[in-house]
Amino acid sequence: MRKVSLLLVLAILPVTLIADDMAVTVYNSDLGVISETRKLEFKKGVNRLAFRDVPSRIDANSVRFDIAASGRNVTILEQNYAFDLVSPAKVYDRYIDKEIEMVDKEGRLYSGTLLSAASGSIILREKAGGIKIVLTDNITEVHFPSLPDGLITRPTLFWLYQSDFAGELESKVSYQTAGMTWNAEYVGVLNPDENQLSLSGWAAINNVSGKTYEDASLKLVAGDIHRVAKKRPPVPRSADMVMLESAAGAGFEEKAFFEYHLYTLPRRATVADKEVKQISLFDPARAAVEKKYLYKPDLDSKDVEVVIKLKNSTATGLGMPLPAGRVRMFKADEDGSLILLGEDEIEHTPKNEELSLAVGTAFDVVAEEKLVNQILVSKQVEDRLYEIELRNRKDEAVTVDVEKRLYGFWEILEADFEYMKKDAYTMAASVNVGAGQTAVMKYKVRFTGK
Repeated sequence: MRKVSLLLVLAILPVTLIADDMAVTVYNSDLGVISETRKLEFKKGVNRLAFRDVPSRIDANSVRFDIAASGRNVTILEQNYAFDLVSPAKVYDRYIDKEIEMVDKEGRLYSGTLLSAASGSIILREKAGGIKIVLTDNITEVHFPSLPDGLITRPTLFWLYQSDFAGELESKVSYQTAGMTWNAEYVGVLNPDENQLSLSGWAAINNVSGKTYEDASLKLVAGDIHRVAKKRPPVPRSADMVMLESAAGAGFEEKAFFEYHLYTLPRRATVADKEVKQISLFDPARAAVEKKYLYKPDLDSKDVEVVIKLKNSTATGLGMPLPAGRVRMFKADEDGSLILLGEDEIEHTPKNEELSLAVGTAFDVVAEEKLVNQILVSKQVEDRLYEIELRNRKDEAVTVDVEKRLYGFWEILEADFEYMKKDAYTMAASVNVGAGQTAVMKYKVRFTGK
């Protein structure tokens, strides 16, 4: 019997060409906006066209079509988005109760009506009426007469159009797609004196939209745009993601745009599918910083947090909009090797705003809080006596910032240290602790009901 290969036949539909121009705008929120120009072949009158090579996660409702040539009129009358891609399981499923042929490892030919293809075996009804069960692992070839209706090899937009012109036209098509996002990645290196941070920024672009965008003009939008909430499938995770370093050339150019910030790459780049691409956001900048010890007994009764504080201003060495992202902080050892100190995430940070970066937990500075006494003055009044012990095991003095959360209506009745009411729920104090010394803070709080 003649063997027939599996083919996709769309003879009446012209094949689209590779985009002559491609522009990609990526947002922080699982969204890409694509604009591409292609030369498309149109026929006069009402006809059909297949616009192939679109992302598998395209929002078909967002498609916009324009033609560049003046005096020509092409109108899209109807659009269908086909995304049922061909796979062995789907082909088997479509051929239930139909004739197929198979060849096993020994070259034996099996033919008959497919009854089932599941659980590692294929069940055929032979022409003589008998039933044949063949293990899938033994099959080397399966021959189907043709591709079943409804299955395609690539996601495709099928257009019904009306044209007053026959020939090739430059056409601009724009659309939205899920599966694209970006975030900032920062690397900061502290100097030996720990009072300066050399900060560099990278844009990490994640593309799992189902399409590669070749030689594209690339823009990134930093900011949170409002979108209509709808149920979306989760972004697929790929096992073969590739981390790329930035190519040679300048990084992004930043500017304010509406109520967001826009980063434009001054050169073209390819954003491949199933890839994380990194491109430099800005050249390393040196910023003045201050290392702080922070104790929040309500979050952790013993650990003292180490934070790096800085102001995002030109005076300190920065003064640029910083998109949300992760900051990794390092310090060089005596031999020059970089040691990771910790990492934190920042929100979108305009210039002249302050940043507080959590680094980790201090090893040689520890604290302990105790509730020493509790007195019920009346049904609505209660006094509590607290004691906080700060122990400095370092060879140098430190200052520990203490932030104690106090809920409800409260006032400090007694305290053996200077403090301030940071807000309605927080008492704050800065305590100097000498090298190898212990400082004890005692205070009484009165809580009252309404």
